[in-house]
Amino acid sequence: MKILIVDDEVKIQQVLKEYASFEGYETDLASNGIEAINKAKENDYDLIVMDVMMPLLDGFSAVKEIKKYKDVPILMLSARSEEYDKLHGFEMGIDDYVTKPFSPKEVMLRINAITRRSVKKNNYKEYGGLKIDIPGRNVYVDEVKIELTPKEYELLFYLVNNEGVVVSRESLLSNVWGYDYFGDDRTVDTHIKMLRNNLGPYRDYIVTARGLGYKFEEKK
Repeated sequence: MKILIVDDEVKIQQVLKEYASFEGYETDLASNGIEAINKAKENDYDLIVMDVMMPLLDGFSAVKEIKKYKDVPILMLSARSEEYDKLHGFEMGIDDYVTKPFSPKEVMLRINAITRRSVKKNNYKEYGGLKIDIPGRNVYVDEVKIELTPKEYELLFYLVNNEGVVVSRESLLSNVWGYDYFGDDRTVDTHIKMLRNNLGPYRDYIVTARGLGYKFEEKK
């Protein structure tokens, strides 16, 4: 996982980078809000650690700008412990707020907690009344759990993980059935038909791209 550490104090940057690297995170560094915005535009981060008081552009302003185009978890750092600052941060959509001086170990525990929640959230898909719990291998249609065959589960999960992208029948055969599977396109079409039947009112979320394959697309 990749995180961005934003602080104008080099010592804090280096300490957090060292702890984060030990935990297995890839890290980028920024020294002010403008630099943070530019890096967030150019890269995809799993979390941003953002100081509040910085030159050129403060942390709150940087978070406001970043949140316009990326829904990335934010952990704020600040020497200011006033309740107003904390509330302001949470109203902006940050995930946690730590006051300085802090323990690097505590910051890492908070980072780990946020990234765990983020991963769980990203693996739980909800499209109106269709809910898909990928880690738990559960699918719900209008709050009712439905039973799918193992291949139907894999087929649905693969399409959902590639939401909005047309996936060819050949790709589905390779990734769902395996490269050593000997069969034809009709196998995919038959399972798609059964899967659609099980999804009931949400069957049209699986769209046929004629001559190409299938894609998962939520109907608005």
